Amino acid sequence: MTYRRDLVCSLTGAAHAADRLHTLSPAGRPLLCRYDLERIKKDVDRDAIARRRRGMWRWRELMPLPDGVAPISLGEGDTALLEAPALAAELDVKRLWVKDESMNPTGSFKARGISAAISMSSHLGAHAFAVPTAGNAGGALAAYAARAGVPAHVFAPNDTPIVNLREVVLCGGILHKVDGNISDCARSLAEQREELGVFDLSTLKEPYRLEGKKTMGLEICEALRWRTPDVIVYPTGGGTGLVGVHKAIEELTALGWLEEEGQPRYVAVQASGCAPIVRAFERGDAEAQPVEDAHTLASGLRVPKAIGDRIMLDILRSTDGTAIAIDDPELLAGARALARGEGIHACPETGACIAAIRRLRETGFIGPNDEVLTFNTGAATKYVELLPVD
Repeated sequence: MTYRRDLVCSLTGAAHAADRLHTLSPAGRPLLCRYDLERIKKDVDRDAIARRRRGMWRWRELMPLPDGVAPISLGEGDTALLEAPALAAELDVKRLWVKDESMNPTGSFKARGISAAISMSSHLGAHAFAVPTAGNAGGALAAYAARAGVPAHVFAPNDTPIVNLREVVLCGGILHKVDGNISDCARSLAEQREELGVFDLSTLKEPYRLEGKKTMGLEICEALRWRTPDVIVYPTGGGTGLVGVHKAIEELTALGWLEEEGQPRYVAVQASGCAPIVRAFERGDAEAQPVEDAHTLASGLRVPKAIGDRIMLDILRSTDGTAIAIDDPELLAGARALARGEGIHACPETGACIAAIRRLRETGFIGPNDEVLTFNTGAATKYVELLPVD
């Protein structure tokens, strides 16, 4: 049994059967999973979900894997939503929360998406997997593939943080080092995909990593007693998390499970050296142009062209949100501020969000009565090269 209904093209709205492996739609755009929400509304008690065994898969009715099929899981999900009162006071906002995804298996939010994608793809017949990565997705794929007993090929830039590369090797993944950035890795994977016999789990090039990331939004609304914050500030590379949280809140709204309806204002945070979404937002463009010579110390933000650019830009505009670029020194200072002010070991991508909140408070986009939520997408120790030594 599954409440999964079909897959719909994010550009054309055309529906596709969900009982087979898919990559992008015929229009070259991401496919989004739809559910029979009316049936879920009748069959599922919202509050009963809290009494289930903890973890991402307790949201089974809003996940694509059929009931009775065991997921490939390492215990991902139900990470802490930490309030940061000292930093909230310093930034002059009413409340500040940090969804600490570093508590996931493999130390980052990538565990959620990879668990969902490898579970569904295995169920639909895939037996080997590959991913281009800026870092954390590669380690996650290697770990979940080891759990599933299947091969994993990881295509990573030569300058990927060393911990990420060693995670791949530790878990028995096959590491392909590539000169360049994640876009170059994606091209290299595409050239070798048929020869390797792998299914490509690239961000938003298959439908189910998004469904795993979506559970962050479900957990947030539950933890806040079925309401949303005023502003969600998201570190944006490929953007699956931003799209996923928005999708979660859309589905909860349709189910009637939220006490207060309405989407937060979303903020996409990028690095100044790689800010395609920011530039497209500022220009009023419908999609982003690739960034030449993309560079930033925050490897998760070094994504020159995201396949979900149209979706993200639509979300920002429809929620009266915005997009902002942060310089590397600022994002490193933001990570230090969160660690020293709250004891949260923040990755540089999260540091960019702290710096963004500070700037947006100065401009007035964020007000003193706003409740703001951001994400620690990965453990600081994944970036040992960037940790201060004095």
